[in-house]
Amino acid sequence: MNSTISPNSIKYLKQLKKNNDRDWFAKNKPEYQTHLIEVEHFANALLNEMNKHDNIETVNGKKSLFRIYRDVRFSKNKAPYKTQWSGHFKRATAALRGGYYFHIEPGNCFVGGGFWGPSPEDMARIRQEIAADDAPLRKIINSKAFKSTFGELFGDQVKSAPRGYAKDHPAIDLLKYKQMILWKKFTDEEALKDDFFKEVNKTFKAMRPFLDYMSVVLTTDANGVSVLK
Repeated sequence: MNSTISPNSIKYLKQLKKNNDRDWFAKNKPEYQTHLIEVEHFANALLNEMNKHDNIETVNGKKSLFRIYRDVRFSKNKAPYKTQWSGHFKRATAALRGGYYFHIEPGNCFVGGGFWGPSPEDMARIRQEIAADDAPLRKIINSKAFKSTFGELFGDQVKSAPRGYAKDHPAIDLLKYKQMILWKKFTDEEALKDDFFKEVNKTFKAMRPFLDYMSVVLTTDANGVSVLK
């Protein structure tokens, strides 16, 4: 089964961006369906690799994919279609937290992971742990492997300090995060290589120390006692 993203798939996305309307999409739907199957094969190959080192809830590549149809009800951008292939993999069981994301778009190919929209409860627990001892997290994000893959930790931050924490807290640089995202960009040429799914999996695997640390934090209380039932 071919798991490679073809140049024609990238070309199709470029054409869709120029002709983002329902008439053009309907006229070219057979081509869309051909490329969609191609992306499903890519996602299946990726999922097979991921399950070798993690427990993924997603049952197959097709289930991981986001629909190409945009929800324009509350958006100023009324273009009806997304101009990328993208998918999300959720880690299985309540003990494993965090997720993985891939995004294939001409000139904007990347993979990401971590905590895009953590609940207030999760963010409060993360900050509690960081405030008590920021050394374990710093060890992860300052490691050679982390820096060579992701560079740094990404995500929106509060402007000053989160409620309940002093502006001069020693760990204020970490406490300010509202999201905690790991991100790596790829060129279109890299995304078209036969082994791109392996490179994406390699990047996802590099996220594991961060995700595993957060999983422990988010499944225990301040005393390190499990909160799982």
